[in-house]
This record gives sequence, structure tokens and C-alpha cells, in this order.
Amino acid sequence: MKSHHVQHRIVFLILLCACVTFATSALAQSVAAAEQPTTAAEWSDLLSTNYDVLENITYRHANNTDVKLDLYIPHDRPNAIPVVMFIHGGGWVAGTKEGWSLGLVPYLQMGFAAVNVEYRLAANSVAPAAVEDCRCALHWVMNNAAQYNFDVNRIVVTGGSAGGHLALTTGLLTPEAGFDRGCTPPDTMRWDKADNTVPKVAAVVNWFGITDVADLFSGVNAKGYAIEWFGSLPDRDQLARRISPVYLIRKDSPPVLTIHGDKDKLVPYTQAQKLHEALNREGVRNQLVTIPNGGHGDFSRDEVRRAMAAIRAFLRTSGIVQ
Repeated sequence: MKSHHVQHRIVFLILLCACVTFATSALAQSVAAAEQPTTAAEWSDLLSTNYDVLENITYRHANNTDVKLDLYIPHDRPNAIPVVMFIHGGGWVAGTKEGWSLGLVPYLQMGFAAVNVEYRLAANSVAPAAVEDCRCALHWVMNNAAQYNFDVNRIVVTGGSAGGHLALTTGLLTPEAGFDRGCTPPDTMRWDKADNTVPKVAAVVNWFGITDVADLFSGVNAKGYAIEWFGSLPDRDQLARRISPVYLIRKDSPPVLTIHGDKDKLVPYTQAQKLHEALNREGVRNQLVTIPNGGHGDFSRDEVRRAMAAIRAFLRTSGIVQ
């Protein structure tokens, strides 16, 4: 049963998303044929009926902190459904999962279950805590796939700015890198046989994310948020390389779509170019959508529509949505 608080949040989403025009073919797969929405208004009218919201699920306990996520999931799910992990931005030092929740709406329309991820910020835990948390959120998806009927072969990770960086590290890292070891296992695995199985991410959608962390420590690209996230760690440069997406790419890495403005002053556009070139060198399918004269996400409506059209096309060609 939904709480009044959850119902109010759903109504708020409905009122806002009614102003946006969405295609509806993917959502039709998760509702009865007689209820298939044919317009944006009909889709928004059915949102509270078709989706449940499970708030503040603790997926990890670390540094005396319960780290939480919210789950937005179709009420009826006779078939396994794709999952999008949404990771908020804020330079690893600020931001909340709730502040970015409207970014989930296009993915809900496409028929996804959405996992909105919280992670520890610098004031609580310096690097690489946020990377570890997001990897553990991916483990949570795997460990709960049977309960929620997640399709672990269709997991998309997305985020903007620092969230873009964390989406990339979540998708590109492997357990062998060592950042998954603190993930809270199910009780059966804790006391019985350990299992480090983690699903392979099907695609990453990176909105102007940091791809070469050490580039932000000094010189013309130095940024205070990056310096704050690492604090006084003595091995700063070595750790930065271990969690920089440009150094994590393998031939079997998941496909990556990047959206980045070429006048971004908070995360230089060169970060997107470096990633694009590194992916190309390894033969990994990827696309760089450049927003001419675009800043740090302050895109026009037409630019957002162009980016979302590119995302939908990319997910279709990746075999994740129809």
C-alpha cells in the first residue's frame, strides 16, 4: 500500500510530465491491451496506476551510513523488464537522488524499472566511496532481480556530471578492480558461499561526465570539487587513474552514449573527446552527441529533444528497447 507521501510524489510527477510529449510504444508492453495509452496525456493519467514507488531502500551500510535508493517499478510485470540506474550529479560533494528524480520519467515511459541511487558525498566519505556505493547498487539490482523481475541483460546506467562519471565507472569497472568488496551480500551469501556475480551493464548514457579525474587536480582544468572529493589522500593520482573511465575501457566494455556541451566550464568538453577516442581505440560502440555552444547541462528544449532522440535510438540499436 502506498503512503500518502508516495502518492503525493506520484501526482507531482504526473502534473509535470503531462507537459512533455513522449512516444508510448514501449510502455504499451507493460499494460493491458485495452489500456494502451495513445497520447502523452493518457500516459501520464495512467502513471500512478501503472507504477509503484518504493522509497529509501537501504542497499548498503558503510562508514556508519545507510546508503539508500528509490525504486520506480511497473505494477504489473509478467515479463522481465529492463532497468535503468540513475545517478545524480553534484561534483561528488553535493546533490540528492530526489533532486534529479524527474530525469527518470522518459525511462519510465520506455518501460523501464528505475533505480534512483544515493551515494556518500565527500563530507561523509572521500574518494572512492561514491564509486564503491554505485557498484554496490549494481549488485543490489542483481541480488533482487528475481524478486522484482528485472532483466539483468538489459541494465542501463545513466547520470550527469559527477553522476555521469559514476555511471561510467559502474558500467566499466569489474569486480577484479577491488571496489565491490564492501558490498552488503544477501544473508545466504554472507554465511554460506560467497558469490561475486555482478551483471554486465548493457549500455551507459553519460551526460557531460568526468572521464579523466586527475585532469581536474591542477592546471587550466583544476576544479575545487575534484580536489575536495579526494581531500588529503596520499595516493591521489594513482587512485584517480583507477577510477577514470578513459583508463577502464576494454574491448568488451558496454556501448556508451555521451552528451556534452562544447562550452562546458565545469566539466571540460575535452573530457568527452578523450572518452570518445579511447572507446574508438578499443573498438567499443559509442556515440558523442555534441551540443554546440552548450554549457553544463543548460541546454535548450530543442537540444534536450535531440539528446533524448539520440538516447532512444541508441537503446534501440543496443537491443534494450524496441
